[in-house]
Amino acid sequence: MIDVRSQISMVFHLDKCIGCHTCSVACKNVWTDRKGTEYMWWNNVETKPGTGFPTKWEDQDKYRGGWELNSNGDPVLKSTSRARIIANIFHNPHMPSMDDYYEPWTYEYDNLFNAPEGADQPTARPISMVTGEYMDIKAGPNWDDDLGGSKLYAANDPNLEGLTPEQRMQLQAIERLVFFYFPRICNHCLNPACVASCPSGALYKRGEDGIVLVDQKRCRAWRSCISACPYKKVYFNWFTGKSEKCILCFPRLETGQAPACFHSCVGRIRYLGVLLYDASRIEEVAARKDSELIEAHRSMILDPFDPEIMAEAQRSGIHESVIESAQKSPVYKMVKEWKIALPPHIEYRTLPMLFYVPPLSPVMSRKEDGTIDQVSTDLFHSLDDSRVPLAYLAQLFGAGNQAPIRFALEKLKAIRLYRRALTVGDVTEEAAAKLLQRAECSKEEADAIYRLTTLCTFDDRFVIPPMHREEAIEMLQDPQERKQSAGFGFLSGPRRG
Repeated sequence: MIDVRSQISMVFHLDKCIGCHTCSVACKNVWTDRKGTEYMWWNNVETKPGTGFPTKWEDQDKYRGGWELNSNGDPVLKSTSRARIIANIFHNPHMPSMDDYYEPWTYEYDNLFNAPEGADQPTARPISMVTGEYMDIKAGPNWDDDLGGSKLYAANDPNLEGLTPEQRMQLQAIERLVFFYFPRICNHCLNPACVASCPSGALYKRGEDGIVLVDQKRCRAWRSCISACPYKKVYFNWFTGKSEKCILCFPRLETGQAPACFHSCVGRIRYLGVLLYDASRIEEVAARKDSELIEAHRSMILDPFDPEIMAEAQRSGIHESVIESAQKSPVYKMVKEWKIALPPHIEYRTLPMLFYVPPLSPVMSRKEDGTIDQVSTDLFHSLDDSRVPLAYLAQLFGAGNQAPIRFALEKLKAIRLYRRALTVGDVTEEAAAKLLQRAECSKEEADAIYRLTTLCTFDDRFVIPPMHREEAIEMLQDPQERKQSAGFGFLSGPRRG
């Protein structure tokens, strides 16, 4: 029996991110400019290779986030359980400390603006927003910007653990130095560990769109959600004593507007749409082996054009307009049809609904007879010659499996060559057609991907379904069914509506 649900989902195209942090500033100004939220960045942009924010958030030996398989092969939370929750009530050993985030600061602006005339340029010294004392800034949410290859940040990237010594040296060698930007928000997962870990049931997943929220009235400051989230996108407000997180700007979505970080994106890297998925398969998919997780995750996404799926969706209370939006969704095309977008760290088994198009990194120049063959260097090279090793990208987006990364990049590379054949003319169309065929991509599909990633309009990138909030509230299920909705946490279940 299929349990059809709708889920707001996102795609970030990493080849288009310029690392400007406009998204982070937009989110900060709208949501986290209050007392107690000084250190919160619901949206942040990291440099990869790098340690990220909070520091080394991907090191689950330290933070114990996400799910793991027990001896029976069933998913269980790494960070907590019924037996451990009371023992950790006054001390959570896996929660990031202030040093892992950063000590928020402001500046002594009075000295800058009101300094008397003198021979030296007045400065604004940093002041801790915690102690009020002068401080020496050592870290921040984007402190490692553009430091790809550095011995301090890149060398301590947890994703390097899956690489050979030669591949690590390749990333850190100065002549091969390269980095890319990695913007992050809450993934609004199908199997959110934060929801399952909360003893108070304060975190829940909205039934009509899958957005994960925190009920501020029910939150009792257990902070289990912070440890359980492997992406560290739940924060604790020390002033209110409540947990807070990205809400995907649902008040904007309910009025047909894109979230603030999406709307402000300079590089136009962000896409948003709705997916239909089979919620009855969540536990089964989360229990798969690492090598099977990506395809199993994709298989949960249902075809919105299938008459049987459409009928079952309507029986589940999904409005026709939402089904129509799912048919137009750019996320469905990139994730399910074209298979060029991949989930981050699927091995955490939260089944994230934010996907990334991996970056096509530059390659090393090669001299032949004293000259550089630019076409062969840029386009006909093997992906194994890329400056960012496939093994590194596989740690981020493939649970260590390089096959889906290679498939996506081969297709993107073939489309780039195809467009060059059509526009520049220094590559024959026959050579481009062969690469498209090798990448399992037709010319029609190549044109569609090109249009969506290059010529797309605002409405192409953001297909926002009508929320039908009032109808969803009227369709509330009984409490027992609510516990069994999307996500199967043993401590609490998400609520519909």
